Amino acid sequence: MTRRLILLRHGQTNYNASFRMQGQLDTELSELGVQQAHAVGRALAPRRPWTIISSDLQRAHETARALAEEVGLEVRTDARLRETHLGDWQGMSHSEVDTRWPGARGRWRCSPRWAPPEGESRVDVAHRTREVVDELVDREPEWSEHPAVLVAHGGAIAALTAALLELPVDQYPMFNGLGNTCWVQLSAHPRPDPSWGETAAPEVAPTTDGARDLLWRLDQWNAGVPLEAS
Repeated sequence: MTRRLILLRHGQTNYNASFRMQGQLDTELSELGVQQAHAVGRALAPRRPWTIISSDLQRAHETARALAEEVGLEVRTDARLRETHLGDWQGMSHSEVDTRWPGARGRWRCSPRWAPPEGESRVDVAHRTREVVDELVDREPEWSEHPAVLVAHGGAIAALTAALLELPVDQYPMFNGLGNTCWVQLSAHPRPDPSWGETAAPEVAPTTDGARDLLWRLDQWNAGVPLEAS
């Protein structure tokens, strides 16, 4: 049985538009972001998702509600799907961070174990977001090709995708640049019998036996729908 999972990034905020660091600040969608949310809701509705789980930050929750309205579902929230906590950087522009901490943003992008001052690393985010998926696998044994949709944030989705694919931590930075209301699709399949060949231990291991029996594969990265085509 194949399980489908869609990880959807929220619509645009004014922080996105002005290149400011949001992290876990609870910002709302811009006017364009609201339009994007409804466009992606219409685009994903034909996939007939069976559940929608959102970060509790309003920019993600508002995006999730736009899809929920199209398919007649309620949105569940989970704080573990929040964006990376950026510590002292939250609320600052990219240029302000670069002036105060020269080279730090580059290090953060390239070093998954490194965290902004008083913030989280990408590995930290991978652990907490992966728990949500593992619990969903164990709670819903009949989950099949109709997708579960998790609505979250660019950094959180990148970390979660890398964790589900069991990448070595030093390869986590390959996932970047997810656009507003763009999504990632993954599919889970039974893990091959270890006797078929050597398998490396994952850097971020599944937390439950049921989840450990699955092997996730990447179907789509940064998929989206043009707003003018909605």
